[in-house]
Amino acid sequence: MVQHHRATLLLHQQQWKGEEEGQQLVAEEGAGNMKELRRRLVDYACHHRKHGHDALLRMLAGFALVSCLLLLLPGSPFSAAVDDLLQMGRTRLDDETPPPPPCAAVSNGTICCDRTAMRTDVCVMRGDVRTEAASNSLFLLVPPPDNSTAAAGRDERIRPYTRKWESSIMSTIDELRLRAVPEGGAAPASCDVRHDVPAVVFSTGGYTGNVYHEFNDGIIPLYITARQYNKKVVFVMLEYHDWWMTKYGHIVEQLSDYAPIDFTNDRRTHCFPEAVVGLRIHDELAIDAARMPGNRTIQDFRRMLDDAYRGRIQMIIEEEEKAAAVALGTPTQGSIRKKSALKDDKPRLVIVSRNGSRAIENEAELVRAAAGAGFRVAVLQPRQDTELAKMYRALNASDVMVGVHGAAMTHFLFMRPGSVFIQVVPLGTDWAAETYYGEPARRLGLRYMPYKIKPAESSLYRQYAKDDAVLTDPDTVNAKGWQVTKKVYLDGQNVRLDMVRFRRRLRDAYDHWAELRRRHHADSTETEQRKPW
Repeated sequence: MVQHHRATLLLHQQQWKGEEEGQQLVAEEGAGNMKELRRRLVDYACHHRKHGHDALLRMLAGFALVSCLLLLLPGSPFSAAVDDLLQMGRTRLDDETPPPPPCAAVSNGTICCDRTAMRTDVCVMRGDVRTEAASNSLFLLVPPPDNSTAAAGRDERIRPYTRKWESSIMSTIDELRLRAVPEGGAAPASCDVRHDVPAVVFSTGGYTGNVYHEFNDGIIPLYITARQYNKKVVFVMLEYHDWWMTKYGHIVEQLSDYAPIDFTNDRRTHCFPEAVVGLRIHDELAIDAARMPGNRTIQDFRRMLDDAYRGRIQMIIEEEEKAAAVALGTPTQGSIRKKSALKDDKPRLVIVSRNGSRAIENEAELVRAAAGAGFRVAVLQPRQDTELAKMYRALNASDVMVGVHGAAMTHFLFMRPGSVFIQVVPLGTDWAAETYYGEPARRLGLRYMPYKIKPAESSLYRQYAKDDAVLTDPDTVNAKGWQVTKKVYLDGQNVRLDMVRFRRRLRDAYDHWAELRRRHHADSTETEQRKPW
């Protein structure tokens, strides 16, 4: 379950409202400008009519009015030309290299902390960096002659987790002390382990245990921060969990060639030429290409996931084939892959099922409807201990994913671009569903098809009067605070889909798959025809 917070919710809602009001204001100003133009032209014509220039003025007024309309009408070539000119100006601005973030260039023997972001703090230490777990400290040894200056007295504190605006969760994150000291001072005198690559220091605590937060607050920020090192980096983890490494070890191996360090329990002094403490984060499940070396995007992140899980998925398939061979008493080498290939005539639809709140009460009916619409249907019910490689295998091979808003929707990251994501949006969750999953899914290249339920499709319809604000005005209810939202809409609501309405979504998804398949076949045919046989 995604942890919503009222301050963030209100901030984003105000931004949405401001954007909508701004668009409306621009439209009203445009209409007002046209009215003002017509009024002045009429006044001008009326004023000069007395002087006998009626025909000429009418012609000029008409010409001016038509010219303005041609410029303002959205479909006209003149309007398009003006848009192109404006776009050229915007493109020049977009193409300019963005300024480097604070602390991007740090001189040797220096600690620099960037505390300008809302979500995270990041500090960079460059020089002789040494760990001391006993005091929760990282030391930077400042050599002469700088060790007598203010640089040697620099002392910073940081909690390396990406939700710094949430004081309640940040209080659970270990605080590190970063100290610049003269050589021979308070720092450990020698190195037990000397590394010749930088360290990235971060916490795997916080909301760990929730797959949305594990990716949004941890894995994607780790990719953003560490990808530039091309695996030549050591990860130093606070609040280290063995299960976290078991779950995400395949991804960690794609970002680092070195074993991670459990900061708290590894009492050796590790020395590094540089340390980045804290992770950078861009947005919800997002990567801003303009702020990434090589303009990397969320699609590059997903390609990394492909690389991370490819080997493990191959092993799972081989294990299944061996198990099938033992059960049948006959060789079945490659049989699973052959059967999968034979089934490709139907699109694959995966239903991510929920237990407890926000469950689909008529899920069996949904399965039948999806099969009737032409899909090969699978139902997944992820648990805390479900191996991610198995989830990745199922969703990477699927054409459509259906699920009710919640943390498990984070698994859309495992889908191929061009696939369909149908998120069932319960009452009172419109903003969160769009912000946390809808918009990020579009950035990944998925065809996002939200299904917003009607009040009659919610279990709340059986608990409240038909004119109650819970059913008629969820925004008012949400404005009462996070705890109310959580109690009413997240923990207290299930869904019973109106299958007449939902079948339209299934048809749309099937049509999208069919169109992509038609294009693929057309492209393949054209390629074959071009071959010089």
